[in-house]
Amino acid sequence: MTPVIRSGRPDEADAVHELAAATFPLACPPGTTEADIAAFVAEHLSAERVAGYLADPQRRILVAERDGLLLGYTMLVLADPADPEVAAAVTTRPTAELSKCYLRPDAHGGGLAAALVEATVEEAARAGAVSVWLGVNQRNARANRFYEKSGFAVVGTKHFRVGAHLHDDFTRERMLRA
Repeated sequence: MTPVIRSGRPDEADAVHELAAATFPLACPPGTTEADIAAFVAEHLSAERVAGYLADPQRRILVAERDGLLLGYTMLVLADPADPEVAAAVTTRPTAELSKCYLRPDAHGGGLAAALVEATVEEAARAGAVSVWLGVNQRNARANRFYEKSGFAVVGTKHFRVGAHLHDDFTRERMLRA
């Protein structure tokens, strides 16, 4: 069966948390400790936090599902960047953040990530954004190639904390319309 991309439902907080806990480590740079990853997941991706994200009118969680199994998800944040580094780099307003974009490893390589990102970008445009930005670890070559191919250009840098460590990210932006 072909995967379906749809809005996440409030009753899926546990399933999205489980997916987030399984996929977040894939984006972490080498050397990130399991303890730091676990602390990040507990603080930012717990079932309770995901339930809050699903209920937040400024956030949209899209999921990719096949046969009842969540294969991936994105989270869109419809708000100006709070991070001063990002606010300086992303000057187009209104903008939205592609805050999360993760797929299970067995779902990689089939075009699902591109379809999920496109659905998320379309959601941002429907909400009135004229650009979408994201942060991606500078050492994550696979993700950087994917985002470049998806139309996200490097516009700056930012820092991202995972546990006790501060990581260097690229800030990437994609314009949605003139």
